[in-house]
Amino acid sequence: MAAIAVIAAAAVYAGHYEKVGPPVVAGTPLSPQEQLHTSFDELGLALPVGVAITPVGGGATVLLGDQSVLDAWSTIKIPLALEAERRHGANRSETKAIIDSDNRSARLLTRSLGTPDEAVRAVTRVLREGGDPHTVVRPAGDDAQWPHLGETVWTLADSAAWTAHLPCLSGSAHVLDLMSHVATAQNWGLRKTSGDAAVKGGWGAEPGAGWLVRQIGILTLDDRTRVAVSMGVAAPKMSFEQGVGALNAVGRWLGRERSLLPGGSCPVAAGR
Repeated sequence: MAAIAVIAAAAVYAGHYEKVGPPVVAGTPLSPQEQLHTSFDELGLALPVGVAITPVGGGATVLLGDQSVLDAWSTIKIPLALEAERRHGANRSETKAIIDSDNRSARLLTRSLGTPDEAVRAVTRVLREGGDPHTVVRPAGDDAQWPHLGETVWTLADSAAWTAHLPCLSGSAHVLDLMSHVATAQNWGLRKTSGDAAVKGGWGAEPGAGWLVRQIGILTLDDRTRVAVSMGVAAPKMSFEQGVGALNAVGRWLGRERSLLPGGSCPVAAGR
């Protein structure tokens, strides 16, 4: 009987041991980041949307959803336009490249930066200046043709980090103003937050592979701090309209959860 009691006690102890985990304090509130993760999961989005959120001025990036690597498409027009304006001043090509996402205007901006290789190096420098140490700008082809910058692979995390520094970069004020007045074709995603949002969309399709739809932007919060957001979605057979609908759902969600977003600001005297 004593042996049985010992075995039973050991079994009880073993069962208890299997359940041991990190101590949980009843009533401990979730952090804002944990609340964002929980709330995002509860959206139950049908498409594989990914989101990266970084406070303006820099800081920890919150990653939500699918972080698959995505081509930049027209979001790369923002660092391109910033460098072109620094060299040549504000111009019609910059305005059309951002507000209307006009590709011909973007090609003119690219050519204004010098040779194909010089243009690639110039955009790379702007990305590094803005806190993106990883992205490799798509190089010019072997035939020295102009690079298709939109085919640059730009992760959500890296694009959010760069966008978070954009307001703090010299000469960025006009670029941000243009992003605040995009045409109807780009009036989605963060523009559905019912807040002050400066955005740039990017989208494209692969034959038989569906669309990729993405956006970078900066949202002004109620306390006047700002947060950078990069979001994107891609799926086989997904239409452009379906992608926009998914990002609109995220935009409305961000509007509802704006009190949880990590706002930040530039150092004093930056961003002029």
